[in-house]
Amino acid sequence: MAQRTGRLDALVEDERVNAGLSWLLVTFLLVVAAESLLSADLLWAVFVGFVAALAVVPPLAFRNAEAMLPWEVLVLGALPILGRALATLALTSRLATYLSVAALALVVAVELHVFTPVRMTHWFAVLFVVITTIATAGVWAIVEWLSDVYLGTQFIESEHLLMWDFVYATVGGLLAGIVFEAYFRRVVPVEARLPTDVRERIQ
Repeated sequence: MAQRTGRLDALVEDERVNAGLSWLLVTFLLVVAAESLLSADLLWAVFVGFVAALAVVPPLAFRNAEAMLPWEVLVLGALPILGRALATLALTSRLATYLSVAALALVVAVELHVFTPVRMTHWFAVLFVVITTIATAGVWAIVEWLSDVYLGTQFIESEHLLMWDFVYATVGGLLAGIVFEAYFRRVVPVEARLPTDVRERIQ
């Protein structure tokens, strides 16, 4: 059993397997973005498309398809998006939206930590993800308001719900920050999943 587990761990840690799973998740995000666009859900289509675009920044920057984020990061980003697509209650949908915002902040944090010279201290990593999530939620609220004013949509139903959106964003950002600190900085050897030439360039 231990040998099988070791083989499974080695398979998951393989750079090609990681890249393949990550590209599969990017494809899923693009499908959701296209479906949202066809359903006239323009804001959500733009948001999901932005998450997918952010995920492919490293392979484009390094010109190497295997220079991808850990697939676990993209799973965390894709799950709230899937949850929102399947949600039937407004509360569940809004919470899933801001969990997606938190996942977006997590993607940014991991990309900065892995693919740039930036190295975050433990407390700053959590703070960075929380603040980025709240800031993104603020920008998202402004976009929704502008859409309501100029396009006649009704994204912002009341100031009360808007304030709860920021609560969701704060909680989601805190959870994402803890995940980043506890898992992606301590457990997952992200650099080991990268091609050798990419590792040499970022060291």
